[in-house]
Amino acid sequence: MARALARGWSEPVLCSDSGSGRAAALAAELGGRAASNLEVAEESDLVVLCHKPHQLGAVAQEIAGRVKAVASVLGSTKSGDLSQAYRGTPVFRLIPNTPVELRLGVTCYAPHPPGTGYEIDRALERRVLELFGRLGSVVTVQERLLGVAAAVASLGPAYQALVAEAQVDAAVRLGLTPGQASQLVTETMSGTAALLTARDYDTLTVRREVTSPGGSTARGLDALERGGVRAAFSAAMDRVCEVGS
Repeated sequence: MARALARGWSEPVLCSDSGSGRAAALAAELGGRAASNLEVAEESDLVVLCHKPHQLGAVAQEIAGRVKAVASVLGSTKSGDLSQAYRGTPVFRLIPNTPVELRLGVTCYAPHPPGTGYEIDRALERRVLELFGRLGSVVTVQERLLGVAAAVASLGPAYQALVAEAQVDAAVRLGLTPGQASQLVTETMSGTAALLTARDYDTLTVRREVTSPGGSTARGLDALERGGVRAAFSAAMDRVCEVGS
């Protein structure tokens, strides 16, 4: 995710890693430099946390008190945990998806829940959301629903890729080349997404525009329904959201 964000912003980066060499590779690609966690904290107006959730305490121990503001994209790491790790520092919890690399992403933003006593710097919040807004759209949700939102947006590229793969395999089985099938499926998905946006996300309208009674689309949709496509996605949401947000 760090690489996708950095590529989307397309600016020189000041970044660090745990010794993998990825920070140096990213800096070589985009400009900037690889540095220590402490250097990143002291030289940046905003530090974006992209490490593993279990590393929260260890990283905070290095940079807490030195960092000016924190934006976390860590899954399953709630605002309260961030605030405790970075006491006295503005923290923001966001979950982006990988299309941010192309500035076509969606970032879910969860403000601190009301009643926690946390005072939000509204001007800083606007700057953080503007920064992530450069990468696509930003959708604000209640923190208790962030896990559900992430199950749609953050995991969605993998689900959509699986759906595309299934369509490609079916078309190849009936005679298309993999290249032909992949282009047809991918560009149809892209166009359908644009059409859904133009129709105010009205999926029923888009389906009705294609489907005539008793026609081939109706027969195909019936096969998908009988195959359990809705139940499969519902089960996937349940499995993912079992672990909480």
